[in-house]
Amino acid sequence: MVALTPIVPAEGQSRLIDRVCALVDRADYRLADTPELREAVFQLRYQAYLREGAIEANETQSFSDPLDNQANALIFGIYIDGALASSIRLHIASPAHHQLPAMNVFADLLEPELAVGKVIVDPTRFVADRGASRRYPELCYVTTRLAWLASEYYAANYLLATVRAEHQAFYRRTFGHKVICEPRHYPSLTKPISMMALDFPLNRERVLRRYPFFRSSVFERRMLFGAQAARQVDLAKAA
Repeated sequence: MVALTPIVPAEGQSRLIDRVCALVDRADYRLADTPELREAVFQLRYQAYLREGAIEANETQSFSDPLDNQANALIFGIYIDGALASSIRLHIASPAHHQLPAMNVFADLLEPELAVGKVIVDPTRFVADRGASRRYPELCYVTTRLAWLASEYYAANYLLATVRAEHQAFYRRTFGHKVICEPRHYPSLTKPISMMALDFPLNRERVLRRYPFFRSSVFERRMLFGAQAARQVDLAKAA
């Protein structure tokens, strides 16, 4: 897992925004829509989770799960100056697609929301290269920005964060997530996770005022989640 940036004092807010914006300009968000790109992400995941003690070692030195192949899953690699620095997986649940990683553990809380037509973005498998996370402390913002952009594009009602207790402060401080459920055991991980949720429409403007680097154009969102996302659906069907 990625080491998240500590809470930033108010006096450092302007400098933080400048640093994140500069790193966003250097970042390349790539949908993992080929076997080669996916395997690079899976190897990065393995290294990150093993380092944190969240998984056991395996011979393949790769970590993936069946949720990677679901039609509503999007796997992204974040490249800085051409090198893979981090990755995140996004699931978008709607009346048409109820599958979410969080559903494996928190179905009692999520199914009622989906039953009434809510759209939920569930970002998971947020990992970073150890060297990159040290060189770029702002990488956590650049990576989670993808979840924010997906929430914009898909008109999400809720943006989730299923995380370990020690990572809650980042999501609470940055976005305003609230803990919905205390830690539960998650399949394939050795450490329990809790579920946090953000009412996206209610908090959208507040977050954008505080962190303008989460702003995006219609063109950027369409490039990330339009035609490229359709190719991911084809890849999942073929897997």
